[in-house]
Amino acid sequence: MKVIETALPGVLIIEPKVFGDARGFFVETFQVERYREAGITLPFVQDNHSRSQRGVLRGLHFQKTKPQGKLVRVSRGAVYDVAVDIDPKSPTFARYVGVELNDDNHRQLWIPPGYAHGFCVLSEIADFEYKCTELYYPEDEGGVIWDDPAIGINWPYKNPVLSKKDQSLPHLQSAIS
Repeated sequence: MKVIETALPGVLIIEPKVFGDARGFFVETFQVERYREAGITLPFVQDNHSRSQRGVLRGLHFQKTKPQGKLVRVSRGAVYDVAVDIDPKSPTFARYVGVELNDDNHRQLWIPPGYAHGFCVLSEIADFEYKCTELYYPEDEGGVIWDDPAIGINWPYKNPVLSKKDQSLPHLQSAIS
């Protein structure tokens, strides 16, 4: 497995070993000892799976007092995945990392607790799977509007498909105050 550091502290791109032949492929998507060696030491308590259509953007989400670390991957299709530093005391505050995750490159993104997260679907359909280090608490959720100019994410679509909830998220400064 190859681990690639990003411009955001603790956010990692993981390229697992893929064993393929004419029959298909095999990939180990998580193994506690190898991931611990990469610095991912928090226990996972919840797995999630979402399916979305082309142009759907989900995010930017976070939990306020019980932040989740997320190990994310795409098992079908392709997405542009984003982590945003939302800690106003951080030297990388309001910066983001974006990476394409798809069923060909098998990449994963580790997003430690304390970051906002979102993704946009590039393929006709995408199955997005992620492991979380904290349970989901609806009353604790927060979010930042996808097109906040203070962050300046270069999303692949100018008019993505958004949920009503994601359409009404605040800008970063309001979300963290």
